[in-house]
Formats: sequence, structure tokens, C-alpha cells
Amino acid sequence: MDQRIARPGRGRRKLLVRGAIALAVLIVLVVAYLLMPGANAVTVDRDSVRIGTVESEPFRDYVPLRGEVTPLRTVYVSALAGGQVDALVASDGAMVVSGEPLVRLVNPDLQCDVATRTAGIAGQLSNVSGERLSVQRSRQQAESELADARNQLRRAEHDLHVKQTLFEKNIVNEAAVRPLREDVAYLRERVEALEVARRAELATLADQEARIDQSQRQLRASLEMVEQSLDALTIRAPAGGRLTAFTVQPGQAIQPGDRIGQIDSEGAWKLVADVDQFYLNRVRIGQHAAAEIGGRKVSLTVSKILPQVENGRFRIELVFAERAPDGLNRGQIVDGKLVLGAAQRAVVAPSGPWLDAGGTIAFVVDADGNRAVRRSIAVGRRNPEQVEITSGLTPGERIVLGSIDDYATRDQLRIR
Repeated sequence: MDQRIARPGRGRRKLLVRGAIALAVLIVLVVAYLLMPGANAVTVDRDSVRIGTVESEPFRDYVPLRGEVTPLRTVYVSALAGGQVDALVASDGAMVVSGEPLVRLVNPDLQCDVATRTAGIAGQLSNVSGERLSVQRSRQQAESELADARNQLRRAEHDLHVKQTLFEKNIVNEAAVRPLREDVAYLRERVEALEVARRAELATLADQEARIDQSQRQLRASLEMVEQSLDALTIRAPAGGRLTAFTVQPGQAIQPGDRIGQIDSEGAWKLVADVDQFYLNRVRIGQHAAAEIGGRKVSLTVSKILPQVENGRFRIELVFAERAPDGLNRGQIVDGKLVLGAAQRAVVAPSGPWLDAGGTIAFVVDADGNRAVRRSIAVGRRNPEQVEITSGLTPGERIVLGSIDDYATRDQLRIR
């Protein structure tokens, strides 16, 4: 019986074909895997990816400013007394000097009250004057009584001296001298008693006079205050400058404390700017800023920091280092830079939307530009063009600069 003899090499060809098929399938699977986004990878369009390079270069430590021109000093005009607007003496936008009348009010009730209080104080001042006159009369009476007693004593001593001389010459007897001695002794005691009483009375009168003086001063101060309350019906400029926000109208009712306008310093300006809260701990009073106004470079200095944060920003005030440029107007916008520190060499990356993810991660692009791998990093100072890299990146590496919020949880990007 005949047997089929296998041709040499046929089995080997089958094995080779099968191996080639298996290898092709494996290659297809690998390619499919690489082309298919996995759980931790995402494919992005190359044209939509903006890439920047990490560099070692001077970091310019500044923050951009957009400031609004405002008056250097603003003094508010408020009513001290209430009333109805009778006359407008000044107009909005006018230049005024300190003490200049702006508005005149009328208040019949206040005027009547002032008249009544003035009359009452005048009556009290009259009574005080009467008390002062009584004190003066008491002092004069005490002085007069003491003077009379001293005069009587001098006369009695003179008479006694004459009689004593006659007695010593035996011209008169003892009976003629004795009454004079008694008169002199009495008058001496009387003068001494009057002097003691006078000193005590003078002390009492001095106390009374001091109280009278104090009462008179208080009454006059009260009278002055009453008169000032009437004068307060004329609202005056508390400072010199330009009157603004002055919108009162004739007949308008004004209450005490109502703000009716403000006076802005003329020709003296400052800038008010809002700064991102990221820089709150780095802004200091005295730091310098630079701006350009009308083609002229100007220097400014931080004069005040208002640390209250609103909508993620806080406010600062800056004054001109020299005279403010001419032609500035209230509300004018000025762009500038606030210098936070000297430029220092550092590892920096371009700023961009990629920082919106918090500045803690970056997608580092490989050499051929087909893949970007997520990496943890740390950033420091920032300005509009640069961000300081404190760890995680080295000069020469490239990173994705666009927004990475949509794939911040991915481990890698496939760039196609």
C-alpha cells in the first residue's frame, strides 16, 4: 500500500505563517492601545496645544496695576444743623476757599429756641454780674471798716502820748490818763480782730469770686454755642479745593449730619488700584511703582494698603513721587507696574492658563513632542509673563501652557 510522503519544509512554512499572523495581531493590538485613550491618558489635537520652554533667566518681580486717578485729599461737607435750603451760594464744580459759605438754611424753630436761650443766658449773666458787684462791695466795706479802726487807733495813741507827757510833768493826774489808755487798748484789740476777720472774709470772697468767674465763663461759652448753632445754618467749606458731588436744591430739607458734597484737592492726585489677593503679603507701604502718562514716565509710591479682600482683590493707594503730571482728571485710568523686588535669576516658566489648576502640576512634553506627562511641581513668585518654578522642572524642559483643567486628573496627554 502506498504512503504519502510529506514534502520537506512544508511544516516549517506553516509555522512561519502562523507566527507572522500572531506578530501582526500583536502589532495591531499595540498600535490600537497606543491610539486608544486609556483611563489615565487623553488624546489632544496638536494644533490646540500651546507649548513653552522652562528657562533660567532673571525673574522680574512686579505686579501690573490699573489705577484710577482720584484727588489726593477729599474733605466731606456735612450739615451741623438741620433746616430747609434757603439759598445756594456755591455751585457744583466751583473752586472754594476754607470758610466760604456754600448753603444757607432756614429753621424757624431753631431760631426761636436760640432767641429764648440767649435771653435766659443773658439774664443769668446779669445775675452773676450782680453777685460780683456784691462781693466787691463786701470787700470795700471790710477795707473801709478796718481803715476807720486804724485811724481811730492812731488818734487815740496820739492823745495818750500827749496826756502821758503832761502826766509825767505833773500837769495832769492819773485820772486824766487812764481813760485814754483804755481807749488805746480797746482800739488795738478791735483793729486786730478786724484784720483777722478781713483775712477770713477775703478768702471767702476770693472763693466766691472764683465761682462767679467760672459761672461767667460757662455762661459765655454756652452763649457762644447757642450763637454758633444759629451760625450753623450757614454751611461753609471746611477746606479749600474743588466742590464736587454738590447736588442740593432750594427748598430741600437737610438733617443734621447729612452729607451735601465734598471738596477735592485741586492739582494734587493719587492712584487707587485693586491688586490680586495673591500679593497681599508682599505689598508694603513705600514700595515703588512706575507708569506712563501722556508719554511721560512717572514714579509712584505705595502710601496706603486696605487689606480687606473683596472679589479676590484688595486695594492700595499710591502717591506721585514728584509733582503729578498736568492734565489729570478724576476717574482717569493709568496702567503701571508695582515693583515687589529686584530682578533675580531663577528657573521660570511662561505664565498662562495652565496655572489656573493651582500651580501644583504641569504636563511636561517629551523630546519628540508626541506626549506630555503629568508632573507635580511647586511655583513661587509670578508676574504676567513669568512664574518662578521652585521645584519639579528644570531649564530646557517644555510644558503645556494652555488650560489643563479638563484633564488635570490625567497622567499623560497624547498629542496627535
